[in-house]
Amino acid sequence: MKTNTHVRRRDVLTITGAGACALALAPLAAHATPQSVQAEIDKVSAGKAPKDDARVMLTLPEIAENGGTVPLTVNVESPMTDADHIKAVHIYADGNPLPDVASYFVGPSNGKAELSMRIRLSTSQNVVAVAETSTGEVLVGRKHVKVTLGGCGG
Repeated sequence: MKTNTHVRRRDVLTITGAGACALALAPLAAHATPQSVQAEIDKVSAGKAPKDDARVMLTLPEIAENGGTVPLTVNVESPMTDADHIKAVHIYADGNPLPDVASYFVGPSNGKAELSMRIRLSTSQNVVAVAETSTGEVLVGRKHVKVTLGGCGG
């Protein structure tokens, strides 16, 4: 008995498409670390010395029962004048798959540098806010959040 081992073009396309989908949907292997967050802060500061500053205030729950939706408010004290204002606020998390959470660009027309959002945290970790000022300073605020049920499948 002779069997047909001929592979059709349609079968090759189906297998190739399934493989490409599997690779695209695979979870990210990379995990952010405190070192990767510091590397991102160094990129923002571009040679300037970032400093922890009480003017950058993060409002987060100390214990988040659901990491899928954690409320976050970042407030940076600034006169928000043309000569002295916040230019940008960057948010990082050192326990998520990637360190970047969000970046917002503001100016004197905003009146105040205050942002509110909900973020997803995969595990207990530090959330870091970095504020760039028009005077060249880079200000950093940090807060640790304990997550009881991870928001990234954990």
